[in-house]
Amino acid sequence: MPETRVEATPPELTLLAAGEPAPWQLINAEGSRPVLLICDHASNHIPAALGGLGLDETQLARHIAFDIGAAEVTRLLAERLDAPAVLSGFSRLVVDPNRTLEAPSLIPDVSDGVAIPGNRDLLPAARQARIDSFHQAYHEAVETVLERLTQSLALSRPDGTPVILSIHSFTPVMQGFERPWHAGILWNRDPRLPLPLIRRLRALGLEVGDNLPYSGRDKHGYSLDRHADPRGLANALIEIRQDLIDTHHGAAEWAALLAGPLTELLADPALYRRRASEGEEGP
Repeated sequence: MPETRVEATPPELTLLAAGEPAPWQLINAEGSRPVLLICDHASNHIPAALGGLGLDETQLARHIAFDIGAAEVTRLLAERLDAPAVLSGFSRLVVDPNRTLEAPSLIPDVSDGVAIPGNRDLLPAARQARIDSFHQAYHEAVETVLERLTQSLALSRPDGTPVILSIHSFTPVMQGFERPWHAGILWNRDPRLPLPLIRRLRALGLEVGDNLPYSGRDKHGYSLDRHADPRGLANALIEIRQDLIDTHHGAAEWAALLAGPLTELLADPALYRRRASEGEEGP
């Protein structure tokens, strides 16, 4: 009788141990405003099964592992806006939820000059396990909350659609260049929210980049490309300079600063309608 061969599941494919953080966290689930905040790079957690990816605690505390300050701003802003928020529960070094599945930086083996040993020479099955366990799980959570908000809106506004805000942070210096912006607003197809938000923030005396220091048009906003623009939902990606929000005080200050203009802008009923046509696009 021929021998039956049973292949053991590689240990790295069992990615979450009991008691480890879930791939996503939903906060303020009962928020009354039909606005969803998302934070793609909220956590620097590496599942125990991945052995820290070969990095030490100092490296995992750097911006290469997560967006410093972004999670706290998201939580505080969700409270101020009375809106739900979905935050990632894993490091962008495990798999980056704000990148397409084809992007070279989806699972980087080098980040800002730092080698990531645990990401080198990944087998296809190990790579897919990270995508399924984290990337896809996070985006499914976002879609679930969006669907709930849409259904809730339909009770009073049959054609109503929610708004999405994505919160990130950026380093003060990159490749020797001192970035002058306090914040940047990234967007792609829909100018309804980002352009007035830029104007409001600049009126406060802030240096605010319009699709700077990154652009929403060059795959730096995959989450919004996936969830907002195809559905015609008003959206904006807010990038805040990390040295401004790397303390509790700084994060609280920026949550309050953003809440003022956003509360005014989000009172506009036009934001809760599907973008009507390509004619509404910005330049």
